[in-house]
Amino acid sequence: MENKGVLVGSIVFVFASFFLMIGMLVYESYKAKQMKELAMSVKSEARPTASSLPAQDFSMYKTKTGDEGREMVQIPEGPFTMGSNEGDPDEAPEHQVYLKGFYLDQKEVTQEEYMRFAKMTKRPMPRIEVFEDDQSKIMKSGLAAMSVTWDEAAAYCKWAGKRLPTEAEWEKGGRGESKKKYPWGDKFVTNAANVDGNEDGYKYLAPPGSFDAGRSPYGLYDMTGNVAEWVEDSYDEHYYKKSPFRDPKGPKSEDLKVVRGGSWRETEHNARLSKRFAAKHWRTDVTIGIRCASDLDQATRSPES
Repeated sequence: MENKGVLVGSIVFVFASFFLMIGMLVYESYKAKQMKELAMSVKSEARPTASSLPAQDFSMYKTKTGDEGREMVQIPEGPFTMGSNEGDPDEAPEHQVYLKGFYLDQKEVTQEEYMRFAKMTKRPMPRIEVFEDDQSKIMKSGLAAMSVTWDEAAAYCKWAGKRLPTEAEWEKGGRGESKKKYPWGDKFVTNAANVDGNEDGYKYLAPPGSFDAGRSPYGLYDMTGNVAEWVEDSYDEHYYKKSPFRDPKGPKSEDLKVVRGGSWRETEHNARLSKRFAAKHWRTDVTIGIRCASDLDQATRSPES
């Protein structure tokens, strides 16, 4: 009888422990869910959304259609503030730059547009060397062109009767004459740009021009996020300390080239307009694409056949 009582007690203890453990797991799961919801609530309250941005009128800025049929926006002559004293060391010092007027593509080049160039010039299409998912998810004609070298980006712009923008031209096109961190202001706005994460509706690339609320002061799309963009300049981390006031062209060294604008893989911090990236001119990456520029007095011609 004594052994039977011990056995029954052991069974009761085992079952009680089991149900207690299940209860604790359920409670911990509930608590974790509550904490997650609280964190998301705090995050959404702390970060404004695209709907909170005021509507903008860009009709004051002259536009033209480039030789390859893509719209460009005229960026007016004048000064602007380049760089940042609150960013990385190579973004400093914050300094004034004066640029003559120029044109900049309103949107990033698409894969369909780059394919036309590649076919007409008998060049191979870009190859994706590294991508963690099914490549078909980012290989679509309407998405931004990417995985191009600096040389290929420069060749595309030349074929289109244009050129790559200088680093200073790119930054002025993105921030205007103010010291904005992003095209729309100083605080990151959800659904205004395609950066890392799914909150903006895109896990990877987005069609250029998808974020109307994130347009720059001149009406340019995707100056923050989607694909980063090659610019003409070579990279020197100390260049801002010695760059000229008028129309800086970058250092003469060609070992590294500058990439601007962040991408769909970057955090909002690294998608700031003053953020600078450096890459070998032969590098290809699914995060780097093309935007072209042209001079105001640049003669037009038809793309090469």
